[in-house]
Amino acid sequence: MPFRQAICNEVFEDWDFGDACRAIRAAGYSGIEISPFTLSPEPASLSAQRRRECSAIIRGEGLEFAGLHWLMVAPEGLHVTTPDAALRDKSWRHIRDLVDLCADLGDGGVMVFGSPKQRNTIGGSTVAEATARYRDGLAAVAPHALSRGVTILVEALPAGQCDVVNTLEDAARIVNEIGVASIQTMFDTHNAVDELELHAVLIERYFSLIRHVHVNELDGRHPGTGDYDFRSILRVLEERHYSGWVSLEVFDFSAGAEAIAGESLRYLKAQIST
Repeated sequence: MPFRQAICNEVFEDWDFGDACRAIRAAGYSGIEISPFTLSPEPASLSAQRRRECSAIIRGEGLEFAGLHWLMVAPEGLHVTTPDAALRDKSWRHIRDLVDLCADLGDGGVMVFGSPKQRNTIGGSTVAEATARYRDGLAAVAPHALSRGVTILVEALPAGQCDVVNTLEDAARIVNEIGVASIQTMFDTHNAVDELELHAVLIERYFSLIRHVHVNELDGRHPGTGDYDFRSILRVLEERHYSGWVSLEVFDFSAGAEAIAGESLRYLKAQIST
């Protein structure tokens, strides 16, 4: 494969962390992407020792740390666009703390900022007000992320999930308004369902801002179980010499972690080789 391949660890939901890393490497991946809630119900409070242990396990199994996603699942009750200033400040402190966790787990990690329930409009806010709070919060944490070598990625989400930042164009606008290298965007095949243009065209247009790619079928299953056109987007990434991660994130775990990991990677390799 011409790309660095990673997989999100929550598909290994009941596995020991070391066993999951071992299985990921055995399947052919070179990177692991981590959901913080899988490490602890209070991930920002994870001890320095446990951070070192997880980092050592990742490296010891021959993997690289790709980054974090599902940033605000735990602890419960956080919200970054609420008009409640105290809760909003607490929530952005959590993001700042996750920057440190990301930096401690590995060099150059990304933080995929989806978290629809924790950024959706709430408390009578308009979409414009919530979006402005989201942008301002990102801008405030950007210098700390830059100092720790972490890149926070604004993830566009479909309208059925969230009403703040629904398109890659929306995400790119926020990135450009902030204008700091530690705030960029990413592309998720599943979450681009509402986009009106071909996904390959969008990736080409916003390629300079895209630092991470999630692959999955539009229904949340793993690649090869549906009819998503992975070949077209992989071709664009290859032609543009994309150097970031292509990371598998699925929402349907019923096929089993090892089958999902192996089948997906084989399918994507076949797509890029034909």
